[in-house]
Amino acid sequence: MNTQDNKALLAAIFAETASGNGRPFVDALADDVRWTIIGSTPWSRTYAGKASVINDLLRPLGRQFGGRNLIRAQRFIAEGDYVVVQATGHNVTTSGKPYENQYCWVIRMQDGKMAELVEYVDTQLIAAVLEDPGKP
Repeated sequence: MNTQDNKALLAAIFAETASGNGRPFVDALADDVRWTIIGSTPWSRTYAGKASVINDLLRPLGRQFGGRNLIRAQRFIAEGDYVVVQATGHNVTTSGKPYENQYCWVIRMQDGKMAELVEYVDTQLIAAVLEDPGKP
């Protein structure tokens, strides 16, 4: 896939996340994906492999939201195999706290899949609102 194909694919995927459908996003993760969340929160680390992303990141996050995980992208910038996505989350935790984080993902695409994501995010909001992902 070329740069514009990668950008178009991610735009289509994020059109789905805006309505709470995360399935296309998960389907587009490479089996050996590496997803790094910056910072020093309990969530901040590199999740290596699709199974780790699902089990150690997405499921614990899903358990803390009171509904669907809504992510609306505002901007896509693409160069080579990289697509930068600027987005905002529109969520509420099960305890009723608003969680409207700002995201910037630098995503490396490979063969139509997300091979690497580096997530720049408001880590103070993560620390203030989300529980440790290791808690049951």
